[in-house]
Formats: sequence, C-alpha cells, structure tokens
Amino acid sequence: GADVAFGRDLIEEHLDAVLKAGINCSGINAEVMPGQWEYQVGPCVGIDSGDHMTMSRYILNRVAEKYGVIVSYDPKPIPGDWNGAGCHTNFSTGPMRTETTAFEKIIKPMMAKLEAKHAEHIAAYGEGNDKRL
Repeated sequence: GADVAFGRDLIEEHLDAVLKAGINCSGINAEVMPGQWEYQVGPCVGIDSGDHMTMSRYILNRVAEKYGVIVSYDPKPIPGDWNGAGCHTNFSTGPMRTETTAFEKIIKPMMAKLEAKHAEHIAAYGEGNDKRL
C-alpha cells in the first residue's frame, strides 16, 4: 500500500512512458530501502541494451521532475544494513537454460573466470560500487 510503497505512482508512470517510447522494459519491483525501485531493461541484444538503458534513465529523470523527486544512481545512497543499489546485468544463454549439466560445466567455470577479475571490475565500474556489495 501507499504507506510502504513510496513512489509507486512515479515508477508506474515511468513504465508506461518507456513502453510507449518503444523501450524494452520487462518489469518493475520495489526494493528493500523505502522509496527504492528497480526496473528491468530488456531483453535486448548487444548495444541495444545500452541505448534502452540510457533513454529509460532520461525518461525516469523527466517523470521524476513531475513528482518533485531527485533520482539517485548512487550504489548505496544511505548507509545501512540493506541491499545496495546499482546497475547490474542478468544474462543467460540457451545452453545455460537447457543442458542438464549446465551448472557444473558452464556456470561454475564462467563464475571462476569472473571471480579472478572481481577486484579489477569493482574498481573500474564506478565510484562507491564497493559499498553495495
């Protein structure tokens, strides 16, 4: 309800606006911190994901102006014992979803490769990104 889902009108208007603009947006959901919302861009292929994200953020800022809200992209705008925020990517391939041994043969080796570069990636992906982990 309105007493716990602060900003629902804003995020629903944003969803309507991006869909009308032809942006692939597959969902919205409230997050842990009061007033924190997430929306999912995609599915997209290749560079389209960046284009759709950039335009969706532009539209979000414009809709937020109407409500007197300032959007923050800070990975952890308020310190505390709750989830951080931040742009992240979810991805999968056909074999990840269909092969019976995908976890052992595809996903675990992929995660090991990502883990080897974890510190380097966190350092490169934006100021304060380490606070959300």
